[in-house]
Amino acid sequence: MKAQALSGRLTIVTAESVFQPHTFAEDVATGLAGSPKSLPCQYLYDEIGSHIFEEICDLPEYYLTRSEREILSDQAGEIARGFPNGAVLVELGSGSSIKTRFLIEAFLAEHGSLHYDPIDISSAMLKKSSLELLEEYETLEIHAVAGEYQDGLEKLRSEEEGDKLVLFLGSTIGNFEREDAARFLSGLAKKFAPGDRLLIGADLRKDSKTIEAAYNDDAGTTARFNLNLLARINRELGGNFDLSRFRHCARYLDLEGRVEIHIESLCAQTVRVELLDRSFDFARGELIHTENSHKFSIAEISAIIDLCGMRIIEQWVDSRELFSLTMAAPKRGR
Repeated sequence: MKAQALSGRLTIVTAESVFQPHTFAEDVATGLAGSPKSLPCQYLYDEIGSHIFEEICDLPEYYLTRSEREILSDQAGEIARGFPNGAVLVELGSGSSIKTRFLIEAFLAEHGSLHYDPIDISSAMLKKSSLELLEEYETLEIHAVAGEYQDGLEKLRSEEEGDKLVLFLGSTIGNFEREDAARFLSGLAKKFAPGDRLLIGADLRKDSKTIEAAYNDDAGTTARFNLNLLARINRELGGNFDLSRFRHCARYLDLEGRVEIHIESLCAQTVRVELLDRSFDFARGELIHTENSHKFSIAEISAIIDLCGMRIIEQWVDSRELFSLTMAAPKRGR
């Protein structure tokens, strides 16, 4: 890992396994040659994609962020009071850390100072958000990790002392297949010390109209976010995707409790990607799968937490019962 100390209160560490262009190239080559075609959803979050996603969070149709902010605003003080002085706030997929401010302010009010460790794949977003936080909060220290969740947690586990509150906010857990989500959370639980806690967000099952509107907004921002993945291939790999010949599509499968997100080819076409020295044929109507977003019932959330070797301490939902936050601890913990 490579560390960069930007100030006395900020260090950014780059994990060795952070995605590099050759890895992106390999995954693009494999995904576009496959049948059906697919691209891993983590590649949506380059610097441009991360900024577009922040726009999505403010859309009127995107209820998830507002619902989660409501819960955090109401419960942050109680959460902070449940931790001793010296506790560490760790966030997986921190992005701009806007929602995290509720907890940062509550911990600072309760304890006077705080050590915050955001982990995110976008080093540019990490640097920007960290510097903004340090300007705003004088007694905050930040040790940021640019990399994947597991690498970041392994690094922090070996260096940080004190009880940790690990934040997995938003609906990121819904991007995992249900079996993979259980496997991922089980891996987290094994890294937890007895006093550590997990605060995880999950989007709840609800009527399909509300859900589909959140992924097909009138302004087309979600479409721009999804199609940016093709633009990224153009920028980084020398692709010649004509974005006007593709469209974003998202549909909700009620029985499965899953939004499936694709990019659809609007015509028969061939796309060249120079860095791969390959061309890829698309039929009219052919889909590239980019992301799934699973929705959960409260019972499903409880079951997956139990399956992962954790126990629920508290669960909260917003006033419209659209979104949930769950506080969990290792079963072996205190």
